[in-house]
This record gives sequence, C-alpha cells and structure tokens, in this order.
Amino acid sequence: MAEIRITVEGVPPEGIRLDRHCASQPGAISRSRLKGGALEIRVNGKPARLSRLVRDGDLISISWEDPEPASIEPEEIPLRIIYEDERVTVVDKPQGMVTHPASGNWSGTLVNALLWHWGRAPIASGTVDDQARLRPGIVHRLDKDTSGVIIAARTREAEEWLQGEFQSRRARKVYAAILTRVPPSVRGEIRTRIYRDPANRKRFKAGDDERKGKAAHTSYKVVHAWGRYALVLFLLHTGRTHQLRVHSKHIGCPILGDPVYGKKDPLFPDASLMLHARSLEIRLPGDEQRTRFVSRTPPRFRDVIARLEETNGK
Repeated sequence: MAEIRITVEGVPPEGIRLDRHCASQPGAISRSRLKGGALEIRVNGKPARLSRLVRDGDLISISWEDPEPASIEPEEIPLRIIYEDERVTVVDKPQGMVTHPASGNWSGTLVNALLWHWGRAPIASGTVDDQARLRPGIVHRLDKDTSGVIIAARTREAEEWLQGEFQSRRARKVYAAILTRVPPSVRGEIRTRIYRDPANRKRFKAGDDERKGKAAHTSYKVVHAWGRYALVLFLLHTGRTHQLRVHSKHIGCPILGDPVYGKKDPLFPDASLMLHARSLEIRLPGDEQRTRFVSRTPPRFRDVIARLEETNGK
C-alpha cells in the first residue's frame, strides 16, 4: 500500500477543497484519479472526504493500494509474432503475461510490449474510468495464465472491424485444455448463464436461472483420455469472463492447475493453468474469407502429456 502525504500551504483563509488542492500540487494525482483510486483519506489523522475544506497547516494523507501511473510506457518485451501486416498484429501470448494494464498490473503487459514493437509513444493514462485508453488495439483478451493466440489492431479502422467480428460471433476461437476428469461424452454442448459468485466477487458461477448473469455457450470435444485426465478442445460461442474455466467446473471436470475453480492435483501439485488458445479464425479488415492463426503446443502441455502417457500408457 502506498501513501501520499501533503502539508497544506498557501491556500486562501476560507480554505479550498481537498481534491482541488491535491490536484494542484507538482506531479499530483488528478481529481478523477483521486476519486477512483484512494482507499483512505485523512486530514490531521481523521477520516475525510474529497470535498472537505483544508487550510494552511493541515496534513493530508492518502492511502493507495495500487495508484494508477501517469502514463503507460512502451517496454522492450520479446514477443512471438505469428502474423503481422499494416492492419493487425497476431501474437502467441505466453502464460503469465497480462493482456492490458489494470490495477495490480500497470507494466509488463501485452500492451506495453506492443507499444514498443509498434514504435508508439507513451499513453497518458487519464482516469481510472477511461479504460479504453489503456488498451489500444486490444479487441479481445486472454486471462493472465492462459497462453496462445491473440490479435491486436494497429489502426482505429482495424480495431472497429475486429470488434465487429467478435461482437457478431463470426470469429472462431478454439482452446485446448487438460481436465482433471473426463467429460461425460466425447462431444458435448454446455449452455448456462454465467454470473458473479455472491460469496466471492473474483469468481464466477454457472447456472440456469434466467434472471442471473449472461448466456454462455461452449462446445467441446475429447481428444484423448488417460485414466481420469482428458485433453479437450473447446469452441467458444460466447466470450464471458472465465467462461471455459467456469464451464469445466460446471460439468465436474475442472481444468488442471486452475487455482480458482479447481483443487491442487495429487499427480501434478505444481501445475499451472492448463488452458491454451490454440487457434483463431477471423476475417481480417477488408477480407471476405477468414484467416486461421495457430499457436504451437506450449511446453507445459507437452510435459504433462508425456507424464500421463508414461503413467497410464498411450
């Protein structure tokens, strides 16, 4: 947790609003960022609001969990480029990389890397609410621990085109996953509503109550099974947050290595999330036919599969 301390000096005798005074200081935080990012505000040790009038001699202390930086900087981070032209860049995102800057991850993201790769200038972060500014060219996302194919737009026109392809569900996204149980059938459809877990705001749940959440649809195909483990291909028909992870848990087959929706596995106690965006088929801006982009199988998948074949036989 970070803390900012300001001693009030040089204000009119009648006082000035706390947020106005803070925003006027050299290198200060804007009023909008104060409103969105401050965890606790105190004046002379007592809780205070942004509208409080402060006077000379007052001591302001503001606590932040993760203050938004003034700008998002280009960073020289290696990228594996699958395809690139003047319209788009298709990247094979590694596991562990966050897609775009947000609280807790203001640097080291795919956006930081793309800004460097494209030769762009830093981006003024503006306000916490102005999230679109922080993800230029990003039209879909992958969870931090999901690896694989992701496409980014290099121009505003390309961004609008790609957004239309995803929103109309013309884009086809296929994921590979290793599950800790074998699904009930070789092929199947999962149709539910997905909504936030009221007991844990960082998790989501699947159910059939039409009054909750949003409709979610996933198709799956079991490629291979080893005892109780299965390699599965998922086809996303909708794009809800954590959809594949939630749907896997919903059918009783959590994804191996999922720390949120699964449990530590006895055979693979150190496994990370075994979910990989294997391919993306999408019409590029101005094209009539879809182009298919494929990501190679990551080493963590090959290692787990080798262990399963050794343990259970091919």
